[in-house]
Amino acid sequence: MISIDAYRGQWFDNVRGDLLSGLVVALALIPEAIAFSIIAGVDPKVGLYASFSIAVITAIAGGRPGMISAATAATAVLMVTLVKDHGLQYLLAATVLAGLLQIGMGVLKLGFVMRYVSKSVMTGFVNALAILIFIAQLPELDPRTVTWLTYVLVAAGLAIIYLFPLVTSAIPSPLVTIIILTIVTLAFGLDVRNVGDMGELPDAFPVFLIPDIPFNLETLKIIFPYSVAVAVVGLLESLMTQNIVDDLTDTSSDRNQECIGQGLANTATGFIGGMAGCAMIGQSIINVKSGGRGRLSCFAAGVILLFLIVVMGDLVSRIPMAALVAIMIMVSIGTFSWSSIQQLRTHPKSSSIVMLATVVATIYTHNLAYGVLTGVLLSGIFFAGKIAQLFRVSSTISADGRERVYRVEGQLFYASVEDFMAAFDFREALDKVIIDVSGAHIWDISSVQALDMAVLKFRRDGAEVEIIGLNEASETIVDRLATHDKPGAMDDLIAH
Repeated sequence: MISIDAYRGQWFDNVRGDLLSGLVVALALIPEAIAFSIIAGVDPKVGLYASFSIAVITAIAGGRPGMISAATAATAVLMVTLVKDHGLQYLLAATVLAGLLQIGMGVLKLGFVMRYVSKSVMTGFVNALAILIFIAQLPELDPRTVTWLTYVLVAAGLAIIYLFPLVTSAIPSPLVTIIILTIVTLAFGLDVRNVGDMGELPDAFPVFLIPDIPFNLETLKIIFPYSVAVAVVGLLESLMTQNIVDDLTDTSSDRNQECIGQGLANTATGFIGGMAGCAMIGQSIINVKSGGRGRLSCFAAGVILLFLIVVMGDLVSRIPMAALVAIMIMVSIGTFSWSSIQQLRTHPKSSSIVMLATVVATIYTHNLAYGVLTGVLLSGIFFAGKIAQLFRVSSTISADGRERVYRVEGQLFYASVEDFMAAFDFREALDKVIIDVSGAHIWDISSVQALDMAVLKFRRDGAEVEIIGLNEASETIVDRLATHDKPGAMDDLIAH
């Protein structure tokens, strides 16, 4: 548990930087929240209210200071069919249930699963997300729908973003970009797309409401699959983003607390008319690069977002989309791991394949969860292959040729079972066989069954078999699962 002093420091050690970065993030959240609402097939206010609620609650209860959470595309795409078939109220109920499931995962301390995500998968995840962020900006750069002025403004925005820090870093350059481009478009009356063109902004604060659905088993059957998907995908993206922010800031954070914080945020959001969300790597990087480090940055982003859309909606709606596109292009460039391209030649082929597969699967499906799952599965396969290669069996025979000792070294599991069995000569006439596993570890039921088979085959031909050197863990699994010393074992072998 974090101490009160440490928690207070996470709020107030970087007030100025957190407030300024929170303002930048709030402005960038508006068009994204509207776009995600459109993806899910609901009114823009559903995504905007969700972004406010999730940002504020995760700032208070989350495990990673400085990370931005809000409505996201990753969770929005999972709700499309539910909204289409059953309507908004079922989406709200599914959001509440997804939050409760995430709280349960946090209580059960399932955050440890992130230790099984390799660096190659993380790099692939980051690169894929950078590409998806850039692809998401292309509709705003389509020459069939925008004028040439848009390209000029985007170029000017990028110039401000990268050159203004040479003048001063006291004010985040993305914020300067938004202010300058908005003033220019208003002063010269430029005909370009603005935030207001994305959808109507709400003009009232959210209120508490209970989803208007039947509370019965049939409703649970409808929403449960969607809630599970949202809970898992949301936590996966949040924990991946948490790792990245940890690396960017050279600090550590609490994964299980983040699970609970995300769950509390989604549960509360469903009761104020918002959709489910999770951590946002793009906005989190904007926050960190703009000077945000503490909980106040995410809290400020949520509060400022609500203030902007409800109180200053008319002004916010006039912010040119070109300014936000420039910021997101900056994020995509900064997010992509450019060194990973050069490392394709120096890293092991298996690591490069895992990274590229994660990128391809993510971009093809537009679902980060599928990309990460692909990478994790490939990592597991390659790891099993490498470990299996470290396995070997050697043997020595006694002077009289009647007793042979087989020495097993390495990891005996499903991938090394074939080599294990191939190492024995069951046609050799012996009085006694000793299988020495003091240099090995037996991991799974496949290896136990292989050991059974070897022992029984030697016994079938009249040899006495002794297994020696079992370590404590191996002895436990062999005692529990092995059948070679149980009644009827030989009959089973013959029948097999």
